[in-house]
Amino acid sequence: MSTTATSKPRLVTPQFVLLGSAALAYFLADGMLVPAVPRYVAGELTGGNIAVGLAVAGFSLSALVLRPWAGRLADRRGRSIAMVGGGIIFAASVAGYGLTDSVWELAALRLLTGVGDAFFFVGALTAMSDLAPTERRGEAISLFSLSLYVGLALGPPIGEALVGVGFTTVWLASAGCALVAVLLALRVGDTREPVAASVEAVPGRLLPRAAVIPALLLLALVWGMAGFLAFVPLYALDLGLPGAGFLLFGFAGIVVVIRSAGARLPDQLGAARSVRMSLLCTTIALATIGLWRSVPGLVLGTAVLGIGVALGTPAIMTLALNRAPAAERGAVMGVVSMSIDLAQGLGPTTFGLAAAATTRNGGFLAAALIAAAGLALAWRSVRR
Repeated sequence: MSTTATSKPRLVTPQFVLLGSAALAYFLADGMLVPAVPRYVAGELTGGNIAVGLAVAGFSLSALVLRPWAGRLADRRGRSIAMVGGGIIFAASVAGYGLTDSVWELAALRLLTGVGDAFFFVGALTAMSDLAPTERRGEAISLFSLSLYVGLALGPPIGEALVGVGFTTVWLASAGCALVAVLLALRVGDTREPVAASVEAVPGRLLPRAAVIPALLLLALVWGMAGFLAFVPLYALDLGLPGAGFLLFGFAGIVVVIRSAGARLPDQLGAARSVRMSLLCTTIALATIGLWRSVPGLVLGTAVLGIGVALGTPAIMTLALNRAPAAERGAVMGVVSMSIDLAQGLGPTTFGLAAAATTRNGGFLAAALIAAAGLALAWRSVRR
């Protein structure tokens, strides 16, 4: 009996598959909105560039602010409640898009959609960490992230196709996928360990200490990637290429291959070593693009960046989970995942400012300095 209690469960269980399926349905719903919302604002609501930016940014703003509270709710009341509540809010707000007559009404609903995203995403991410054996957390995060990549790869083309039928069709299809995610989340149930569930009434920190260093490391990693994704289409034209489609496809392909076929690498190498390798690759990649102004330099830098990003996120999340008490996993995941939202805003902004002051090469070099700062922090702080 003691052996059974202490044995490690296998990773791919029916509950893990249900969770991954729920995440896939949710990210598919999210992906449908990527092309549809800007076109709806510019077309149906006759809004300009500022209006498009306002409608798109509202989602990220509320999601960013509420992630720590979503994590705390997941710790106190269960991961399933966070996912189910978040999915329902997401579905209801998206279904209401077609009832809006102004950009401001849509922006308000987009804020509500961001609320749903914060709770569903943090709840799902924390549930995944509960289901993963300690020695396979990096592999679990790698496999879980594939649902995001697949959903955001298939969602936009589906959304664009449905726009031809009508925007109402897009909103209802997206809301329907979110409700499928809710039904699957109900089947997943509460994944908390007994020790975590037993202390739900005990107040904890909104910003747990275990999350601080991993959050800064993830910020440094995603910062450069966000700037790269925003400006590489323009930089490719600077170098005389017809576009950056093949580069972005190759970048995503490297990430997907490493996180699937090489899903165990963060666990085999160790979280600390994988984090350092990731930030080193990211620094070298961005510096290569910035210093070697040529097509080979861009191709090589893109490939190395893909390796860094593929290794980095699972390793950093694993590092955070290894430091977090079971009763604070939700709060830790909420705070660490905030870095993704911050980096997606700060990365392109700082890249643009550096490029305006120098050239686009200067933007890549500025992003390399941020990654190098993260590497220095990893060497100084991550000792185990």
